[in-house]
Amino acid sequence: MLNNQGRPTSAGEAAAHAHPTFTGNRALIVEEALLFEIGRAETTGVDVPTPKAVKSRLGGQERKAPIGLVGLSEPETMRHFVRLSQKNYGIDTGLFPLGSCTMKHNPRLNEKMARLPGLELIEMLAHYLMTLTGTEAVAMSPKAGAHGELCGMMAIKAAIEAKGEGETRRVVLVPDSAHGTNPATAALIGFEVKPVPARADGTVHVKDVKKLLGPDVAAIMLTNPNTCGIFEPQIVEIARAMKKAGAYFYCDGANFNAIVGKAKPGDLGIDCMHINLHKTFSTPHGGGGPGAGPVVLSKRLAPFAPVPFIRRKGKKLELVEHAADAGKAQPFGRVTAFHGQMGMYVRALAYMLSHGADGMKQASEDAVLSANYIRAGLQDLMSVPFPEHPSMHEALFDDTWLKDTGVTTLDFAKAMIDEGYHPMTMYFPLVVHGA
Repeated sequence: MLNNQGRPTSAGEAAAHAHPTFTGNRALIVEEALLFEIGRAETTGVDVPTPKAVKSRLGGQERKAPIGLVGLSEPETMRHFVRLSQKNYGIDTGLFPLGSCTMKHNPRLNEKMARLPGLELIEMLAHYLMTLTGTEAVAMSPKAGAHGELCGMMAIKAAIEAKGEGETRRVVLVPDSAHGTNPATAALIGFEVKPVPARADGTVHVKDVKKLLGPDVAAIMLTNPNTCGIFEPQIVEIARAMKKAGAYFYCDGANFNAIVGKAKPGDLGIDCMHINLHKTFSTPHGGGGPGAGPVVLSKRLAPFAPVPFIRRKGKKLELVEHAADAGKAQPFGRVTAFHGQMGMYVRALAYMLSHGADGMKQASEDAVLSANYIRAGLQDLMSVPFPEHPSMHEALFDDTWLKDTGVTTLDFAKAMIDEGYHPMTMYFPLVVHGA
């Protein structure tokens, strides 16, 4: 057998060109060779002549010796990376049980619509986000959930400083079950973080919150439905307690996909909430991006939304780029160099328009029904840490059922891979052992 360069293949090259042999839903994977085992440094897949009389712009930083990269022909390079891509696992090829960390449904229509331009689209999407959440304003520029957290907490900080309480209100309450980005965000902008204990049933009780309230508390950062897959039943009472204490309620909207069309967070008393478009409105997510994390704001936080924001002037739309142009608003500044992620906006809007109000409500109902279906089907085998509450966006199990077996959650997840299934999210939330 000859390779693409006309020389005999080595055993390593032969293995690299071999394909998996499938038997049922199992795959026998032939050992994959490295690029350095396939190619040779003294060969090259391209033939570019050395340019004549080119003035270097590298300022003395030119390479002094060969860097030792392997040389491959174009077919070898293409086949190697295509083979690697075929090892990827995605929703097109199997079940992807990753909690709420990404949408399970990314319609191809939304991908096609993402090529459309327009400022009016951002205004329309912003309108629907405010309608679905029952809030007064929205900042569209944050690029992801954690960036949205930062934006919302900076708006809260600006509101506190506007009341002359910037030096006294320095504490942010964060439940033990919160996403790790919550306390990190609060600490990043100078707040002191105090934990709120979760009760045995996985929820936060208003009595525990009230014990920590005082003139030094700026806000609480609460996820609802929470990271244990449970709707916080005392959210209204917690919101009232925060407002009475002169503090603000930041809601982590990571799991909004469980209640869209069923409940409006603004009606529950929250002051601001970031929305992960990739978790609720079908935009893609993975590999660190792309992302979008718009932040909706209550009436008392709306004046502090960052610039830029869209303003309608007659029949035209314009971007307010500077605080001086914001009128009576008091924007805290800007959180990003440019306004939003258009591709993500188009996908999210296409999803909303395709489903309509009734369709988005049904999507939430189906998500909750599916989580409880999985839980009911597995609860006789696996162990449910919080049986008192129905599951919302995801079903949660702990490792009690593995006790005394010598098997860990990680072992179980790896066994799922062996059987051709993508494993679930593991060891999170931290309040549940072996989650």
